[in-house]
Amino acid sequence: MQVKFAKRIDNMKGSEIREAIKLTLKPGMISFAGGLPAPEMFPVAEMKDAANHVLEEAGAVAMQYATTEGYDPLREKIAARMKEKYDIHTVPEQILITNGSQQGLDFSGKLFLDEGDVVLFESPSYMGAFNAFKAYQPRFMEVPTDEEGMIPDALEKILQTTERVKMIYVIPDFQNPTGRTWSLERRKAFMEIINRYNIPVIEDNPYGELRYEGEAVPSLKSMDEKGLVIFLGSFSKILAPGYRIGWICAAPEILQKYIFIKQGADLQPSTVSQMEISRFMELYDLDAHVERIRKLYGSRRKLMLNTMKETFPAQVKYTNPKGGLFTWVELPENMDAREVLMKCVEKNVAYIPGGAFYPEGGKENTFRLNFSNMPEDKIVEGIRRIGEVLQSVMQ
Repeated sequence: MQVKFAKRIDNMKGSEIREAIKLTLKPGMISFAGGLPAPEMFPVAEMKDAANHVLEEAGAVAMQYATTEGYDPLREKIAARMKEKYDIHTVPEQILITNGSQQGLDFSGKLFLDEGDVVLFESPSYMGAFNAFKAYQPRFMEVPTDEEGMIPDALEKILQTTERVKMIYVIPDFQNPTGRTWSLERRKAFMEIINRYNIPVIEDNPYGELRYEGEAVPSLKSMDEKGLVIFLGSFSKILAPGYRIGWICAAPEILQKYIFIKQGADLQPSTVSQMEISRFMELYDLDAHVERIRKLYGSRRKLMLNTMKETFPAQVKYTNPKGGLFTWVELPENMDAREVLMKCVEKNVAYIPGGAFYPEGGKENTFRLNFSNMPEDKIVEGIRRIGEVLQSVMQ
């Protein structure tokens, strides 16, 4: 073709997760690849009831254009929930409803990044963020990260020696892909550095309410005294991803710019989806619903980890997440998880190779497993199959 595309398209590639999810279409495939919620936990009957109330009481309003910022009653509920769950004292006027939190990532790239600017990430980090930011042609730089989060000394050294750092992207709670959670001490040290360098921080928090053990740790946004932290939230993991309703919470002067971007992108979030979720929260107990999700996912997490302990070779390491949807597996350095995946696919079981979670590649001896989506019998069978493959290639 003779069509000329924008240069930014050269940097954009298909999501490896989305491609891997296609494996689930193969008959008999047990997939630990996607970060999919358990479909049996979707409140279908309750949402049908909420939808009926919305359409009967205000159908014409629900089907009409509305404000860019979002449906006010839902923004009020989100602000109240952020205070209750994350100790973030905010107001509805500082919340913008988005088309899933992924849209918040794209908007953040559009807001902060020019070509050649630097984005700092945990190592490893969520590949969907890389894909969202790539369109704006930044440079990605990994910050050394351990079990407690970003290493403060390493972060400060990078900020001292690197020009054009425009943004830091982090997932402090039950991180994707590792499942790790930052310690309180590490969060305080991080924020002390951020305040000195005045660097905007995107705090992505899709999993924060899905804790299965231990005490909640204050969010970065709750420690934000200078308006530098932009908090991304979502209903995808605590209700249903099909509604595509997330939100941005930010300081007023920053949020206003996000609103301008939203106006140019799609005018507004879905009116009917917002109204249905808001009505659900009035008719039903969202906390009780989340508790049922936690109980199921916590049980599946324990089952997966116990089965890994029984079937994986002793040389294989893996995280013990206190919440979220994932555990992270590390093979001996000489192994390639992509090659192992091909052998696993032959046994009808799949995962996501870990190299995709490093913006510059590498670490091909790692992979991510999801424990939320598969039922218990398939978790045991799928992990057993992976264990058999690992035992055979590590003999």
